[in-house]
Amino acid sequence: MIEVRFFAAAREAAGTSSEVRHEATVGELKSALVRDHPRLGPILGHCAVLVDGTRREDTHRLDGGGQDQIGPVDVLPPFAGG
Repeated sequence: MIEVRFFAAAREAAGTSSEVRHEATVGELKSALVRDHPRLGPILGHCAVLVDGTRREDTHRLDGGGQDQIGPVDVLPPFAGG
């Protein structure tokens, strides 16, 4: 079980601030998110996907290495600020 948190434009595109998912890898998660939230498609490729606060590649496993649950997965679109 993975808590996925959406921020800024990703939250708007997903229509929610968070949801629970069950995919095994970051890549599978991204594909499933686009399938379930088509409006995420155009921006997800530009987003950082952080697992436990660290940016991860599509091959990164979300099973926690045998643990029951890993920390949240954050979907962060690029943003500007100062």
